[in-house]
Amino acid sequence: SRYLAWLGVNCRVFNVGEYRRKLVGAKLDHSFFDPHNAAAVDQRLQCAVSALQDMLRWFEAVHSGVAIYDATNSTRSRRKKILDECTRHGVEVMFCESWCDDSELVEANIREVKRTSPDYAGVQDLASVMEDFRRRINHYSEVYEPVGGDGTRPLAKGSYPLPPASPTIEEYDERLVSYVRKINVGSQMVINRITSYLESRIVYFVMNIHIAPRSVLFSRHGESMYNLDQRLGGDPSLSPNGHKYARALPVLISRLLGDQPVTIWTSTLKRTSETVAGLPYKKMQWKALDELDAGLCDGLTYEDVEREYPEEYAMRDENKFEFRYRGGESYRDVVLRLEPVIMELERQQNIMIISHQAVLRCIYAYFLDIGPEELPYLKIPLHTVMKLTWTAYGCDVQMYKIDIDAVDTHRAKPKSVRRSARKGRAGTGSCPSSAPSRPLSTGTP
Repeated sequence: SRYLAWLGVNCRVFNVGEYRRKLVGAKLDHSFFDPHNAAAVDQRLQCAVSALQDMLRWFEAVHSGVAIYDATNSTRSRRKKILDECTRHGVEVMFCESWCDDSELVEANIREVKRTSPDYAGVQDLASVMEDFRRRINHYSEVYEPVGGDGTRPLAKGSYPLPPASPTIEEYDERLVSYVRKINVGSQMVINRITSYLESRIVYFVMNIHIAPRSVLFSRHGESMYNLDQRLGGDPSLSPNGHKYARALPVLISRLLGDQPVTIWTSTLKRTSETVAGLPYKKMQWKALDELDAGLCDGLTYEDVEREYPEEYAMRDENKFEFRYRGGESYRDVVLRLEPVIMELERQQNIMIISHQAVLRCIYAYFLDIGPEELPYLKIPLHTVMKLTWTAYGCDVQMYKIDIDAVDTHRAKPKSVRRSARKGRAGTGSCPSSAPSRPLSTGTP
């Protein structure tokens, strides 16, 4: 959802687990997921139906977008019910399943994910959490049918009988359904009947994500000569204090990462290359990491822009995310050119990016799921390293400021824009009316 919203697609998640926690509580052991537990089966079905109904009501209200129907959906009959109901409401369906039989990966995932799961909040005994979730997986395995499969159950460990033969189910051929299946965290991908642009973007994202622990470090270049004058763009060198920051940076990065390998990504502009000159790591330049192109305003101060281009200056304050400098770029343009960078970040492990204020705002907004109204006003100070570390249910952010003076280039959101944004905001992002509407289903890992 974060990726799609960042691209400007109207997106919402309907997590059946959240419905379950609200309806019957979070303090449930593995027996609640036992397919022999008839009462629990009925309660889980009620949660799934409630989430599906809310999702369909959301589509009626927004008319287009992507809904992520987040549930195990581990049987053909459950998936057929979802498909039938969505088809009846004119909503297209694509199933997404992550499947894993690598015991080491499963154990690592339980250890890192489930110990911070809302289902186990407050439980201090990690061993009991892991054992309970192993038994929950076994319950799912008893009835699991792979997406696109023939109804066999390769993970079956119990004696739960197959449901009676049903002509309706027999006629349901998942080879005719759109789906993507990720096996053992990407060692194999199965892609079936992917026909639209949004489906292809989703597949692209699913193919690139991984669960390996990693951190991403961000920093703007050291203070530049243009920063001293509050000028836009250009390709200036570092100021004297900017050079001090470059000399101090290796000590901080060594302290943060120790002996861990890291690759440094920079823009093609001089001030980023000067900033990383003393870092003893592999370096790569990305044109996509260059600062937002200010077009005819390149090299001007904001006072110059207000005097020479007063209409454009006012328009930028009205909608900073969409505003495009004459002959230059908007924040939306930067987001689009950063997509390959984002995908490579999802694929990699430890990366440090030395780039520019607008570019780092866009990347930071992606990982922290910040909408376009606030993105152009995020504070990305000079001479500060930001470290993002992934957790199971979010992203931990730490900031490390090096005590070297630098000018403040941040410009706060105008008050009139703050009022209009609060009044008019209806969701995260927008989507062209021609975009297909697709609920997604995730399978049990």
